[in-house]
Amino acid sequence: MKKFKYLAICLLCVIFGSCSRPVKINGVYRYLVGTKDGFSIWIVDGYKARHKIYPEFLYGGNEQRYLFNPKGEIWIDNAVSCEEYELTLAHELNERHLMAKFGWTYDRSHDSSLAIEVVMRRKFDDICRRHEASLHKVSPTDHDNIKEIRDLPDSIQIRQIYRVPLREVNGVSIWVVDGYMVRKTIYPDFGFSGNDKGYHFIPSGEIWIDGQISSEETEYSIAEELIEREQMIAGKSYSEAYLAAIDDNLRRRDHMETLIKNHPALLLPDSTTRYAGEIDPQEK
Repeated sequence: MKKFKYLAICLLCVIFGSCSRPVKINGVYRYLVGTKDGFSIWIVDGYKARHKIYPEFLYGGNEQRYLFNPKGEIWIDNAVSCEEYELTLAHELNERHLMAKFGWTYDRSHDSSLAIEVVMRRKFDDICRRHEASLHKVSPTDHDNIKEIRDLPDSIQIRQIYRVPLREVNGVSIWVVDGYMVRKTIYPDFGFSGNDKGYHFIPSGEIWIDGQISSEETEYSIAEELIEREQMIAGKSYSEAYLAAIDDNLRRRDHMETLIKNHPALLLPDSTTRYAGEIDPQEK
């Protein structure tokens, strides 16, 4: 009986010219950041999206622009840097909103979102420059009082380091910084991130995230620095705190793998993009 139903469906597909089954795509999801404005924010594998779904996928996506982008999700390409993440997210949310609520075309919504990015970039720069101007001089050394650039004075003024004010977590300010400038002018061994307990040049109550790392690694780096900092405040040595943070990091990665495995499979539709907005009845 099942075989007969299958043959009947195939016959109808041939008659009406539509018989292809949805293509299942695996390995696209990389990290669930959280939710914003009612949308799940996912870091996705940009290479996989370009290779298997849509060659022109860049920076991010939303359900109004890309028909393969599931409803209720905002996608951010994992090739996007930490420094560009907040701007890309704001861009996609605004673009989706204008296309869904007002029926704007993609081009018009995209241009509006670019304008928002310009405003945000200028605001971030103003905040960062004012923050630097308010800081006292710092020591260009690490937790062991090692100065890696020998000809630096014992105290320096921070200049052109801060890039994006990210957020505050339990009273700790998270900043995206120019990692290249940190390594060039302060401490050559500065890696993906750092905190005020591990580096004396990071002001009190701050965590620095290198703006060059991928958006996929950002949350892992923040969590690692928070754990390391807490451990050092509790009296642990830097080495002990670092190892505890690494262990926590591995557990977080395992948990994310589980979330991804349990996420509904991505099914590729016949069409991939939409250029004209489609008004969502729920937003009327």
